[in-house]
Amino acid sequence: MKRIANTPSELIAVLGSSGFIGSAVLRTLAARRSRLRAVSRSRPAALPPGSAIEQRQIDLLVPGQARAAIEDADVIVHLVAHAASGSTWRSATADPEAERVNVGLMRDLVAAIHDRRVSTTPVLIYASTAQAAEPAAASRYAQQKLEAERILREASNAGLVRGLTLRLPTVYGQRDRSDPVGRGVVAAAIRQAISGQQLTMWHDGSVRRNLLHVEDVASAFAAALEHRDALAGETWTLGADRSESIGRIFAGIAESVARQGGMPPVPVVTVPAPEHAQPNDFRSDDIDSTAFRTHTQWRPQVPLWEGIERTVAASIPAKDRQ
Repeated sequence: MKRIANTPSELIAVLGSSGFIGSAVLRTLAARRSRLRAVSRSRPAALPPGSAIEQRQIDLLVPGQARAAIEDADVIVHLVAHAASGSTWRSATADPEAERVNVGLMRDLVAAIHDRRVSTTPVLIYASTAQAAEPAAASRYAQQKLEAERILREASNAGLVRGLTLRLPTVYGQRDRSDPVGRGVVAAAIRQAISGQQLTMWHDGSVRRNLLHVEDVASAFAAALEHRDALAGETWTLGADRSESIGRIFAGIAESVARQGGMPPVPVVTVPAPEHAQPNDFRSDDIDSTAFRTHTQWRPQVPLWEGIERTVAASIPAKDRQ
């Protein structure tokens, strides 16, 4: 399929550009010489050296600010998700602000696009979750993402926006010096292993997770931009080549930390599940990303064990590495 290059003059607004995924997407798009606006709330995005990226620090939850974030933008990359206590999907259950972020922001963006009344229909690429593929068993977070998907799909069907959704599996990988291993199960396990704590599982370790390196996620967003005409109006699933058991993932993390940190590997043990455990904790991820790969020729480039090695290396100070 013919690849559609980004138009040099088009403006791409990256919402959530200082986040774990957002910073990787920003780096990838900057390397392709895209014209970018980095939108973040609490801290400025880490810009690639020598880049000419426009920065806007905006609280998108303040009424009217969504419009300021996307004004004149030809493409909007929506990577904002509510996260508390190091988690996105768990925090949606108890934190009332999660609904406002995960659903309300999409409504605000669609309303802002409607009010712009420009001649060219903008593109909006939305980061959702692979959990949304099973609505009957969806977590509260996945339900909120599904609602945001619905809002975008209706706006796209109405011709207001050329919307497309990318559903992401578990994302891992190194980030930057301020937060080298980011969020999620891999990051938490690496931190525990470095501190000498055992790695605990709430099952026998056979539950599988599909782990996709953050650099591969960023390249998928770039591929979606290049193939926007073929992808618009639909939902697409991203995934690694295969899923791996949590038992093996944790053992690999313990071995990598031991090897690079010069310490004995911490044990990987099974413990009783806590009260806050949810059905998703015991459900395996088996993801098929064939459709997206076929339309874009995108393929993951970072093998799991190489990605874990790199993530561990980024989290251990150079002076402590073996």
